Amino acid sequence: MTTQIPTSNTGGQPSTDAGSLDISALEQLANQFFASLPGGASQGVPNASLVQSLDRGRVPSTSTSVPSTANVLTQERPKASPFDTSRLNSDALIVDLPEYDPSVLLASPNSPESGLRQAQRPSPGGHPAPTGSSALTQQPHSVPVNDSLAAVLQSILGESRAPGSVASANTGQNAYYFLDHPPPGQAQHTQQPQQATPVLQPASGFDVHAIRRDFPILAERVNGKPLVWFDNAATTHKPQSVIDRVSYFYAHENSNIHRAAHELAARATDAYEGARNKVTRFIGAASADEIVFVRGTTEAINLVANTFGRQHIGAGDEIIVSNLEHHANIVPWQLLAQSVGAKLRVIPVDDSGQIRLDEYARLLNPRTKLVSITQVSNALGTITPVAEVIAMAHAVGARVLVDGAQSVSHMRVNVRALDADFFVFSGHKIFGPTGIGVLYGKQELLNSLPPWQGGGNMIEDVTFEKTVFHPAPARFEAGTGNIADAVGLGAALDYVERIGIEQIGRYEHDLLVYATQGLQSIPGLRLIGTADHKASVISFVLKGYSTSEVGTALNKEGVAVRSGHHCAQPILRRFGVETTVRPSLAFYNTYEEIDLLVDTVKRLASKAGS
Repeated sequence: MTTQIPTSNTGGQPSTDAGSLDISALEQLANQFFASLPGGASQGVPNASLVQSLDRGRVPSTSTSVPSTANVLTQERPKASPFDTSRLNSDALIVDLPEYDPSVLLASPNSPESGLRQAQRPSPGGHPAPTGSSALTQQPHSVPVNDSLAAVLQSILGESRAPGSVASANTGQNAYYFLDHPPPGQAQHTQQPQQATPVLQPASGFDVHAIRRDFPILAERVNGKPLVWFDNAATTHKPQSVIDRVSYFYAHENSNIHRAAHELAARATDAYEGARNKVTRFIGAASADEIVFVRGTTEAINLVANTFGRQHIGAGDEIIVSNLEHHANIVPWQLLAQSVGAKLRVIPVDDSGQIRLDEYARLLNPRTKLVSITQVSNALGTITPVAEVIAMAHAVGARVLVDGAQSVSHMRVNVRALDADFFVFSGHKIFGPTGIGVLYGKQELLNSLPPWQGGGNMIEDVTFEKTVFHPAPARFEAGTGNIADAVGLGAALDYVERIGIEQIGRYEHDLLVYATQGLQSIPGLRLIGTADHKASVISFVLKGYSTSEVGTALNKEGVAVRSGHHCAQPILRRFGVETTVRPSLAFYNTYEEIDLLVDTVKRLASKAGS
């Protein structure tokens, strides 16, 4: 096989002479390629598969070269296979972080336990923090890979199908499909044992600058300035591994799922049902049959309103929501209540933006059929006590839906531990594609509900007299679903798990405290929502400026924030405002970016006061 690969005497330029292949250059290039994709879709790809694909055995498969990203480590580590990206994506980015106590996510700004930094911010990765614009101009790795090598490397990025893997019950088969071997071009994971992914240490953090290289869009420039993305509550950016996984699906697996007796249908079915299994594990569900793919949180809530709601809620019954809710968790219940004659009741919040459990207890009664509540407020960042809310609702026989759109990317969620009846979230809020989301429901509850939409995929038998429907989840997935983006969501969850959701929560907590310290010191700035328990969302208004003016000024500096009502008008009006400026943080944000935010708002404040 003739493959153009850089050799040692060409300065990195491709050689057209197959006989001049330089093995060390090949190994270095392969290491750089995989080091540039810490969140890559490949999981422990066996060396032999790559080597055999590249040169039919001419390249030794015993290389012990370590990917360049390992240089971020502060201690010597065992050498790993240069193609074992599962190691690289877990502990290679982990370094020390201060002690974290979720019970004091945001204490009183003046209290000692608040942890607000007065002089020195922590340095990501335990190294001196970059200062000035250099901290904002970190570029993703750029590895020169020619078309031939890129095609070979891309061919191994897909997920292999393990022989005999079990399908979701809706396929009606014992295996995902009819094949007992992986698709061509995908590695046989059973050929070579994989190393177990090392356990992340609780007292560890991560090198944020190494993580940022996984997100290509963070290299963008806006108005000539490096992009600073503080609009994560609206949507999160995608690591290269997610982009690659979706691209790989369309290049190698694209087909409708189930039924068809051909290879691509098998690949697509396995990838789709594999993503369902990943969601099951990620949120702690009991079975993959409890996971329904939908377009997003909004569709999931509407699905419950039009199935459970119309089956169990009638005239005189009551639905409870909180004052914190996104419009998507208000409007569907209003429509249902108006249609069936039910009543919508609202849990009030205190002056910090936390729900009043005492008032909630007064609202509960035998007429309460459903409580639908957010776990994290998209407008204020308040973390609600959903475990208590669920227990109290169950005590009066009510079911509970938890809106997890803003929580799953910040904290560990276990739906069984919460005892939630329904749990919903969107893929694009957790570094996955848009247009894909999840409805979790207890299995016996889902199977008791009528279908919402009718069509293909969700039926066992159709005659002109009657239709027999599949059990959940298929009964709620009529038509051709968003197959590729479900697979992309699975890749996003893989990425988050390799870094560790607890590690993400700790780092974001420190960012939140640091940003709160800086913003609250600005004259004329008012924070909206100061609950003790918050995720990394901040809302504020600035005296003398409209929120759109603040947003425009930040945009000139390359800083993206949301200014408006955030589809949560009732809670903003509770605090006497119609709109706020909302910076919302993710684990790829930095202290230097927060400094830019604070300095820009300070300049505005000084102009207003002059």
